[in-house]
Amino acid sequence: MSAEADLGSVLIALMRAPLYREEREVLWRQLLVLRRRIDDFVNVLGMTVEVDELKGYAYLRSNIDADDPDAPPRLIPRRALSYPVSLLLALLRRRLAEHDATSADTRLVLTRDELVRLLQDFLTSGTTEARLIDRIDAHIKRVSELGFLREFPGQPGSFEVRRILEAFVDAQWLAEFDARLAEYAKAGPAE
Repeated sequence: MSAEADLGSVLIALMRAPLYREEREVLWRQLLVLRRRIDDFVNVLGMTVEVDELKGYAYLRSNIDADDPDAPPRLIPRRALSYPVSLLLALLRRRLAEHDATSADTRLVLTRDELVRLLQDFLTSGTTEARLIDRIDAHIKRVSELGFLREFPGQPGSFEVRRILEAFVDAQWLAEFDARLAEYAKAGPAE
């Protein structure tokens, strides 16, 4: 394959979703070799490539200020997250930090039941427990679609918390976690 084809393959992969070394080793190597060219290309589009070589992921981040009325349009739109999805992300980031502090294992794997229990205490049930669990399953699915959880193939109900979550829920935000939980508790019933 030519360098141009390699460049195109890496750019397309990054524009679709985060790139993980463990899942796409060939594209990962191409990304590292072509890094300067990729940076130049995406910079023209108002983005940067964020690469964490140690943890093995890369993704695109927009440089365009959405609040600036004179700014060009964003290629990657911002996503508004619901209260339960935001809460689940915060709880997962906290669990990831606790896991890192107590375990030598680099992967945090949680079962569906553990994920349900994480959220169950914060969401009011208003109806039956079965309906609440169905809603929680929908939130888990959404977090998976966003790329922060990965269900293991052949192991339904086992999820890896993806390290890319650390880039989106940073240490400063995590330090304010307890205050945010108090805000969530005041928010009232959630779906």
